[in-house]
Amino acid sequence: MSVAIRVDGLDKSYLRMAPGFRLRTLKSALLQRSLVGGHSAEDTILALEDVSFTVKKGTAFGVIGSNGSGKSTLLKILAGMLQPTEGSVDVSGRVAALIELGAGFHPEISGRENVYINGAVLGLSRKEIDRRYDDIVEFSGLADFIEEPVKNYSSGMYVRLGFSVAIHTDPEILLVDEVLAVGDEAFQHRCLRRIEEFLAKGNTLLLVSHSLDTIERFSDEVLWLEKGRNRLLGSPRRVADAYRLAVAEREGQAHLAAKEARQRELREGPAAEPGEVAEDDSQSADQALDDSGGGDSEEPRRWGSGEAEILGVRLLDANNQEKYHLESGEEVCFEIDVEAHQELSDFVFGIGVFTPRDVEVWGVNSGLSGYASERLKGRTRVRLVCPALRLGPGEYLIDVAVHARDGYPYDYHRRFLSFSMTSPRRGVGVYFPRHRWEFDEAVHWKLPSHEDTQD
Repeated sequence: MSVAIRVDGLDKSYLRMAPGFRLRTLKSALLQRSLVGGHSAEDTILALEDVSFTVKKGTAFGVIGSNGSGKSTLLKILAGMLQPTEGSVDVSGRVAALIELGAGFHPEISGRENVYINGAVLGLSRKEIDRRYDDIVEFSGLADFIEEPVKNYSSGMYVRLGFSVAIHTDPEILLVDEVLAVGDEAFQHRCLRRIEEFLAKGNTLLLVSHSLDTIERFSDEVLWLEKGRNRLLGSPRRVADAYRLAVAEREGQAHLAAKEARQRELREGPAAEPGEVAEDDSQSADQALDDSGGGDSEEPRRWGSGEAEILGVRLLDANNQEKYHLESGEEVCFEIDVEAHQELSDFVFGIGVFTPRDVEVWGVNSGLSGYASERLKGRTRVRLVCPALRLGPGEYLIDVAVHARDGYPYDYHRRFLSFSMTSPRRGVGVYFPRHRWEFDEAVHWKLPSHEDTQD
């Protein structure tokens, strides 16, 4: 199979424009034939470094990565909008690119005039644009606004017109950035159907997206860019799963940092005397939890008599490893360290799980579970084990408490920990129960790539 795109050892550098960084003179740039040559590493930003890959004709190639990883810079180089600093790029075939919102549009003239200008830039003659004009406008759904200046268009209207022009130029290679996400649901579906038709004709697609579902749906091969370099190149499922794991690890580290800030607050803050309210005065912990959706920072987040004190809380996985990014359905242990400053015969340990909007997802305590207290003295460790925590994807916050049976608080912490949850299966809401679908003989399905079945 012949190659549509070949990238070999690609580098792209930009000069820093912030005050304090020196700019090249035109004379020195002409002499060295480079605006960035001769500068130190501190004077430049390396957007892409040693990027290499090939895209075969008639295939779809996906590019993923976090913001700032070099994805858009790569597409601009492939589209001819930027020149590489080092390395080679070969693109074989007519290219249409939908990269930046409004790119190629003149804001002061009408949508109709922009269709003709954009079409000409993409290689169509006026007669060819005349023949396709009605189809372009119909696909965009902008017939009522086509004579309006595009400066009056919304971001979604920009995308409608730009994609419609690009797809009707009959390109052999289509470059699409994340801009499709700006369109409404109906138009996104229309675009995705047209992309499928485009690929069915044997054309080539290079797609950049943060939607891993879209990348897995269309791509034959996926490149993961990280800090401008190839992180992983391979099959869609393998690369997407590796990317998910890396994101999960980063999120887990963020939750762990918030938890450690809270632990420092407990260690360094003054212990509450009996009858006093323990106050939360750790600004760093406040900020860490507020960043994870902790709500109003002025609300008291710790109170109680101090007769018993919560020293720490951890979230553990099935291997007894501390973990704050979980997959729905995996085993989880809530581990609580408590110290009773005096012997207690009336005590209850409790855990509550909430959404960042303060919706109570699940709560339980030792009393509700039937445990009758007898004696608590000194330090102890309490573990609440959930063999399968079936929560929907999202962020969650944990309340933890030790109190008397009548609710009298010894130590109560709101939003003590935060954690996040993912799931390979789709659904709506915060609860993901075990489930399976059953159908009679009149129903026929094409089985999904992974069955949404939980027996």
